Amino acid sequence: MISFNYNTQFKLPIEKEIQEWISNVIQSENFKEGEISYIFCEDDELIKINKEYLDHNTYTDIISFDYTVGKKLHGDIFISIERVYDNAKTFKQNFFTELYRVVIHGVLHYCGYKDKSEEDAQLMRQKEDFYLNKLKLN
Repeated sequence: MISFNYNTQFKLPIEKEIQEWISNVIQSENFKEGEISYIFCEDDELIKINKEYLDHNTYTDIISFDYTVGKKLHGDIFISIERVYDNAKTFKQNFFTELYRVVIHGVLHYCGYKDKSEEDAQLMRQKEDFYLNKLKLN
């Protein structure tokens, strides 16, 4: 089950469609959907998590905690709405395009994709683009 939680004023305008999209991505990657919680928050919450759990003192748009068991995906995905907004401006992207890229980025990590090396990051970006193109928004 995919759930959305909000520690900010922001709310996803199309939760049901995004849940279905994420579920389809998980199936396409030959995994099963477990309990995946998205927590939308602000920078201050995410930097606190980054310091406490990862010993990083930097802002980031996403932190994911992976509790996957075998092929069944489980985890908590924290997303800073402020960072996504700033990144959208920096990369000259629509806010929702950037947001949905980050949303699916977390799940792709659970599916085994990495982004530390240039080669891995390129494959991750290709997967993000592929699945973003599958997201049908009216």
